[in-house]
Amino acid sequence: MIKSTGIVLCVVLLLAGCSYFKSEQDVIAEALKTTEKTFEMRETKPNHETTAFSLYLPNTMDITEESKNNVILTEGEQTYVLFHNSMEEKTSDLNFLAASQAEKALLLESFIHNDRLGYIRVLPMEKDNSYELQVGVGGTKITTYTSKDHLVSDAEKMMKIANSLS
Repeated sequence: MIKSTGIVLCVVLLLAGCSYFKSEQDVIAEALKTTEKTFEMRETKPNHETTAFSLYLPNTMDITEESKNNVILTEGEQTYVLFHNSMEEKTSDLNFLAASQAEKALLLESFIHNDRLGYIRVLPMEKDNSYELQVGVGGTKITTYTSKDHLVSDAEKMMKIANSLS
């Protein structure tokens, strides 16, 4: 009984901790691949209205603050800042060029698909082994702070939101 419980516990820990044991480089490569794949999918349909625009929001997110061009989203304790400039085209590289000014980016990659420009940027945060993650499409960008364990899923979720505004 104890032996089988130990084996089950080891399997559960291995499965649950897979992303924990991945290297930073592997997680960042997976985030890039996932973000680009999500970007290339058909644009996500909006399911929520703000006072200024419509967007897709996962069921787990809430809008805590909004203005004409900015929306603050929360999911549990995590905050996401969304900026949307409706005057910018889907091909606009304005946000990407601004993102490229950051020093020490672990990842900065852009992609073009169906007359749209998307990008992902990952910056290391020194104080708590977290990352600043930013994804964008045209005149829309979303930024959050995340952990290595959530980098890939956050990037995918954020690109779905950005796609809904492009």
